[in-house]
Amino acid sequence: MCYEGGIREFVTWLNKSKDVLHNDVIYMSGAREDSVAEVAMQYNESYNENIHSFANNIGTHEGGTHETGFRAALTKVVNDYARRMNMLKEKEENLAGEDIREGLVAIISVKLPNPQFEGQTKTKLGNSNMRMLVENCVTKGLSEYLEENPREAKRIVDKCLMARNAREAARKARD
Repeated sequence: MCYEGGIREFVTWLNKSKDVLHNDVIYMSGAREDSVAEVAMQYNESYNENIHSFANNIGTHEGGTHETGFRAALTKVVNDYARRMNMLKEKEENLAGEDIREGLVAIISVKLPNPQFEGQTKTKLGNSNMRMLVENCVTKGLSEYLEENPREAKRIVDKCLMARNAREAARKARD
């Protein structure tokens, strides 16, 4: 597949039949030495998480260090923003990663020399330096986006809070 608009257009294509939460695709990128990381993401009204990661244009279906960095940064940035804006009260627990990723479509693409793939199928990236590169890139880029777009940020955090409330209600019903 080839998308003229790169991973932004890929996210738009993945969301084409869904109701999106915000019109613009959030795009972040960062580079260090001879490595580059790009992330594009957009929320929709669905309940499914749809994250695709790539290393040197090779699909890493099992994830890896770049995906771990993305997940960690996403969870931290959204929780920090929700606390700063008093959407999460002092005594409330932080949002779980699964709550924050509900309805998220994201593409993580890294380019690096000498990729180390792990696992039986060689579809999991093992380069530890990619975790920090992606984590720093997402922390900076997503924080800026949420600050500069308060209406969209509120919609994203509200969706995450609804996901948490639904998860807790389901747990209480099971108990």
